Amino acid sequence: MKQRVLVTGGAGFIGSAVVRMLAGMGVEVLNVDKLTYAGNLASVEPVAALPNYHFLKADICDARAMAQAFAEFRPQGVMHLAAESHVDRSIDGPGLFLQTNVMGTYTLLEAARAYWNTLEPTGKAAFRFLLISTDEVYGSLGSEGYFTEQTNYDPRSPYSASKASADHLASAWFHTYGLPTLKTNCSNNYGPYHFPEKLIPLVTLNALAGRPLPIYGKGDNIRDWLFVEDHARALWLALNKGRPGETYNVGGHNERTNLQVVQAICAILDELRPRIDGQSYAKQITFVKDRPGHDARYAIDPSKIRAELGWRPQETFDTGLRRTIQWYLEHEAWWAPLRKVAETRVGNL
Repeated sequence: MKQRVLVTGGAGFIGSAVVRMLAGMGVEVLNVDKLTYAGNLASVEPVAALPNYHFLKADICDARAMAQAFAEFRPQGVMHLAAESHVDRSIDGPGLFLQTNVMGTYTLLEAARAYWNTLEPTGKAAFRFLLISTDEVYGSLGSEGYFTEQTNYDPRSPYSASKASADHLASAWFHTYGLPTLKTNCSNNYGPYHFPEKLIPLVTLNALAGRPLPIYGKGDNIRDWLFVEDHARALWLALNKGRPGETYNVGGHNERTNLQVVQAICAILDELRPRIDGQSYAKQITFVKDRPGHDARYAIDPSKIRAELGWRPQETFDTGLRRTIQWYLEHEAWWAPLRKVAETRVGNL
């Protein structure tokens, strides 16, 4: 098992779940994060005082800073999660997504390669660079079938195009230079510490505030939902047991339409925090104009990571959603400051 791991984007949603897990396990962790709007050190506060947790505020596009981080921390593995990740934001401003997701990944790969080339043979053999990506690189599915590791790339948004580019860079650095890279592509994550502009926290907090619950189109777009802590466990297995050059798809087999997700949130809130007037939060649901390039359906086939690495999710969508909503009800101190600056609109639908 890797004992020294450099995590990029460790103050973000998925990254902070990884950092909390690793630091709690006793792994020496260096969290490298630029702390943009989606980075929040409060998300790693539960482990921030541990002696094996370290933080570096830096941009992955800064070649000098990345080279120094590798030279001083000397990781055995890299878990690369730093990325611009909001589809709507990528439509409004694609340039930043290309800079961070493409050039940032290139810069990090080069820093890793230079460091890897200084290692002794045993260290080189043990080193791994794991790029965490998304199922959105595959485009849109019809009503049947699943994305597999052999599915052709067909990105439909600036966000997914930038992530597809990063995926190809990681593969190229493996085939061209021998750097032991591997990739994971995941379905929609949800859980505690999710940024408030994303679907589940946005709907939850809008409901509590008495605001409309906006849903794109008819709400019939389908996503496969994955509890973030289950995802973190999958990434740790991939880093330690995955084969260089390979891709592992991580999905929860929890397909729901966006409307079903919102209705499920309303039902849980009706039980845990009833409206004063006794009516259901579902009365606040509103339908808004669909966004450009909105993929109809994503669904992941996780057979490979299950068979080769033995991963299994511990949460169903129902249990994970309840845990998530309960967490938001109990942690207003975490989300309230973010809520003030977050846009009140549906996030990654």
